[in-house]
Amino acid sequence: MMSQLTPRTIPLAYSTNGFTQRPLVESLQIIAGLGYQGVELLGDRPHWSPEGGAELKPSILRGLLEDLGLRISNINGNTAMFCWPEWIPETLFEPSLSHSDPAVRQRRISSTIKLLDWAAALGAPRVSVTSGRCPGLKPPGIELGYFVESVRLLCEEAESRGLQLSIEYEPGLLVERWREVAEVIERVDHPCLGANLDLGHARCAGEDPLEAIQGLSDRIWNIHIEDILGTKHYHLIPGEGDMPLSQCIEHLKQIEYQGMLTVELYTYAHGERDADRQAAQQAYQVLSSL
Repeated sequence: MMSQLTPRTIPLAYSTNGFTQRPLVESLQIIAGLGYQGVELLGDRPHWSPEGGAELKPSILRGLLEDLGLRISNINGNTAMFCWPEWIPETLFEPSLSHSDPAVRQRRISSTIKLLDWAAALGAPRVSVTSGRCPGLKPPGIELGYFVESVRLLCEEAESRGLQLSIEYEPGLLVERWREVAEVIERVDHPCLGANLDLGHARCAGEDPLEAIQGLSDRIWNIHIEDILGTKHYHLIPGEGDMPLSQCIEHLKQIEYQGMLTVELYTYAHGERDADRQAAQQAYQVLSSL
């Protein structure tokens, strides 16, 4: 009797931006212990900074990941809290890659190149970036041109290190919809450039996540997954919102997506005691059953 082929399972990863109140080693041990096959490392405070690097030397961290059986899905370079002594929302993405001041842009480019070095030392596949907000100092089209220039330069740096670079879009940023990401990819015209598609961001931007998957298809390097209720931009544990998560996963299989599903629940990092671990556990239970 011939055995039936089972549908390919997309491996699950968890982002360490959901464990920012714990040391990196403890975070990785929890993620592996819950059953995740991968991890997204936060390229920001407290787990990394351009000046201080990471809590562990790359060789030690790489060995720990191997011992735990964790593959790196992505290095998350979206935010820049390392630049500021205290976090406030206005500074989350600044200095950005689209800022009208070239000195400000260069500061972010330089820190991202250091992040690319860290990624390469760890054997990571890619680094993600965002455009930053649109501060309104110049028309959006001009600032988009600055972003394209910055990304083009970073693509060359990424390629020289054997890495991919991905753009994550988010409501309220200069690049906030999948078609805008596609435009940047087309304008930069570099094979290492793709998308870090956050399915919840698509919903919050008023898009159909399934359309975003189809529209970016062969340029999706990594997926962020969480639940969203309505269009409110607040990351919820899968099963607590109304995202069509099963349909999204099925659609990713149909386009033969080769990456991981990276759960991003930074919203539970500052909750009650052990809320971060419980969120990661519940997310794994829900997603592994879809």
